[in-house]
Amino acid sequence: MNAQAQIHASALVIGEKGVLIRGASGAGKSALALAMIEAARGGASLFARLIGDDRVLLSRAGPHVVARPHPAIAGLIEKRGQGLASVKHEPGALLSCVIDLIAQGAHGADVPPRMPAAQDLIAIIESVELPRLMLPAGLASVDAARRALAFIAQLAR
Repeated sequence: MNAQAQIHASALVIGEKGVLIRGASGAGKSALALAMIEAARGGASLFARLIGDDRVLLSRAGPHVVARPHPAIAGLIEKRGQGLASVKHEPGALLSCVIDLIAQGAHGADVPPRMPAAQDLIAIIESVELPRLMLPAGLASVDAARRALAFIAQLAR
């Protein structure tokens, strides 16, 4: 088995796509994961389930990256202001993309940029290139979930 790296992130499965959500503490990773799961199950009628929240284990499997929950907190997700909640979770999934929650730039600069450079559309995880979506940290969860689900749907094409 390959060595596993532990990162501060959330991971989930939407349809058949593994999604890694990164961002600073308090950026809204857990809220976005919950909103995406709810939106995918509701309007899109897709399978959607948490892999892990707060601490995610990543390992390389050939040309892919596998995300798994940290065993100490598997099946738990933070609901801000409510504490930890138990949810059904998947034991792991191959990552298909990365969503980065980006803090507002200095002097009100657009972050993420309105017209990102090509290199900003790729995340490198465990030496694997994955499509990347940048969203503003703290964006209302419903709006962010819609944008994220549209991005994931686009990957299938």
